[in-house]
Amino acid sequence: MNDIDDFISHIENEDGPSSEWSGLIQALWWAKKGNWEKSHNIAQEIESEGGSWVHAYLHRVEGDLGNAAYWYRRAHKPVKQRESLDDEWLELVKDFLS
Repeated sequence: MNDIDDFISHIENEDGPSSEWSGLIQALWWAKKGNWEKSHNIAQEIESEGGSWVHAYLHRVEGDLGNAAYWYRRAHKPVKQRESLDDEWLELVKDFLS
């Protein structure tokens, strides 16, 4: 899957992500579905810059900005503070679906 509209439609209409998708995409799927804990459990197991970026985003969602900053540094990404969570989620999806 590489179309964002299809991905969002899948989130709206299905009960779970495809097991064929990367862990990063599955974590973002659960985040948008509103299941922070499932998303976080997946992201924290992914030891890559991408996993750290998703992890940072999730701690922003949680409101733990100090922890988020740590994970942004591990992802080699600037700390997000002013961007909306929806915009960052979309940026992550675009990056990992491409």
